[in-house]
Amino acid sequence: MTRYLDDFTEGEVIKGPGFTLSEGQILDFALTYDPQPFHIDNQAAAEGPYGGLIASGFQTLALCFRMIVQSGVFQTVSMGGPGIDELRFLAPVRPGDTITPSATILSVTPSRSKPDRGVLKIQFRGYNQHGDEVISFIVIMMGRRH
Repeated sequence: MTRYLDDFTEGEVIKGPGFTLSEGQILDFALTYDPQPFHIDNQAAAEGPYGGLIASGFQTLALCFRMIVQSGVFQTVSMGGPGIDELRFLAPVRPGDTITPSATILSVTPSRSKPDRGVLKIQFRGYNQHGDEVISFIVIMMGRRH
């Protein structure tokens, strides 16, 4: 799918496929990248603030981003990005939850100084199988023009 900066429109929504997180996936990620007790220890998690094991928010972020990127919609346009804004972990993600991501184009801004590129601001959201929003973040992506 070949799309450049000018091919995106404000308000456009891109849907990603859902993904289901297993307990093993949660433990593998957390043991490597976010070893807090409520991510890696069932007993401690059961006694903790969430009443059970939950996924790292960073794992949820990475998976939501991956599922949209793998759709190919940003394959041509993406030149990387300077950051993520307004990252919010809104609800716990538990083993067996299925998260479905969406990405909404907030703005498309051609560069004034570099005519071959511009900036896409993209609102990512992830929802669990109950329709509850579990994560929200805005990606700032440098985008290639025709």
